[in-house]
Amino acid sequence: MTQRGPFLFLVILLLIAGVSAATLRSAAYDIPWLPGTQSDVWQVEARIEFSTRGVPAQVYLTLPPEQSGFEVMEESAASSGWGFTIDRGAEQRRAHWSQRSPVGDQILFYKLDFTTTADEIAQQPPAAIQDVVWDERYETAVSHLLSEVYPASADAHTLTIQLIQALGRIPMDQNFSLLASNFERQDLLTRLLRTAQIAARGVQVLILEDGRRRQNLSQFLQVWDGERWRLYDPFNGEIQNPQNLLLWQAGAPGALEVVGGSNSRVTFSMIRQTRSSTMLAQERADDLALSLYNLPIAEQGMFQLIMLLPVGAFVVALLRILVGIRTSGTFMPVLIALAFLQTELVPGLLSFVIVVAIGLFIRSYLSDLNLLLVARIATLVVIVIGIISFFSIISFRLGLIEGLTITFFPMIILAWTIERMSITWEEEGPKEVLIQGGGSLFVAMLAYLLMSLRMVEHLAFNFPELHLTLLGLILLLGRYTGYRLLELRRFSAFRKEQT
Repeated sequence: MTQRGPFLFLVILLLIAGVSAATLRSAAYDIPWLPGTQSDVWQVEARIEFSTRGVPAQVYLTLPPEQSGFEVMEESAASSGWGFTIDRGAEQRRAHWSQRSPVGDQILFYKLDFTTTADEIAQQPPAAIQDVVWDERYETAVSHLLSEVYPASADAHTLTIQLIQALGRIPMDQNFSLLASNFERQDLLTRLLRTAQIAARGVQVLILEDGRRRQNLSQFLQVWDGERWRLYDPFNGEIQNPQNLLLWQAGAPGALEVVGGSNSRVTFSMIRQTRSSTMLAQERADDLALSLYNLPIAEQGMFQLIMLLPVGAFVVALLRILVGIRTSGTFMPVLIALAFLQTELVPGLLSFVIVVAIGLFIRSYLSDLNLLLVARIATLVVIVIGIISFFSIISFRLGLIEGLTITFFPMIILAWTIERMSITWEEEGPKEVLIQGGGSLFVAMLAYLLMSLRMVEHLAFNFPELHLTLLGLILLLGRYTGYRLLELRRFSAFRKEQT
């Protein structure tokens, strides 16, 4: 594929594929683009208290359903001596504790960690509306209330608002007062709406407030408007901003059911924490089948460095092809920059210069021995290891911890660098050695400065698809045949003669 058209198509395809895949990963798994992004994580603890009767006991706690705006991260139970399972076969998930011979008062705990998200969950439409049977003494009041409110409404939402307002009037109509005094507000509204053939259900909601202890569930109302369930406070109307409301029980039996016990109650305590969004994404690693997060921790640390190599390769290609900087070896600066990431720049730079300078001095002696290339390289490897070991011991004895980081330099690379520079010295002179050596260190420093940016580290590891974009840019650089920036000085005299 050497023609210009297909080549440009390949480059554009790589650029689009890299950015698109990374964008889809971020959207699907909530991986942040920026490092240091924080997310709110709520920890909710349900405390169940009851007294046993000396018979086998079972405890059922309804668990929050899947809902928009919230994502469960982790759930656990603390219940010494009790069996614990999660029943998924009921209408709504329930935590289930059991014990054959409980004695005395009991306390069980259920803990739930969840985070807020922008994800929307598809809501299931209601089943067929069951007919509501009213006691004869309430039928007149119900008929009167609906005949007054129904004409002033247009849909399920407006009917619900009109009913809430009618039941909140002061003074209250005698018929309304009869209903309000014999039914709880949530149950009354649910029955009235179903009588009007509107799907409605009573729900229990946990109001999220940082630091709250021993809080009870609140009674709310949900009404199906034809497309989704809308949440209402039975006394104040529709909830416009439900971000701090966690739907706990909807449609299932009561939130707490205790078989074989008495005096049962459940209360909730909660706290809000701030965690790294990247760490939260890593906790979802089971869903990321092709993610580096699935690797063991040690391998993840290794890949955090490996994934920076394409960035360094791009810097080398850019500076060699467009700028024209000469280096000792094509991608030697990348490996040096990788070592700088471990040693820090200044200690690594000093260590590299010292080892290479001593190695060149010893290599000049080896050239007089007329050794074969393989033996000469092997000798240099042994000598380099000796030099590094010596400097590490001296640095430790002097208390210079930075000197110990010299061991991060690849031994074979240092030996080969010394060999290449020695040959260049013999064939082209010390000036060329200084040019190539200085060029290698300059490129390595620029690559290090880019690779050490927290933003680059974050994107390289968390969005490996972006390497396709780097590949497209490198291919584009590979077709450049124009002048390099450093060559402009060579032709400056020619330009002056023409002018």
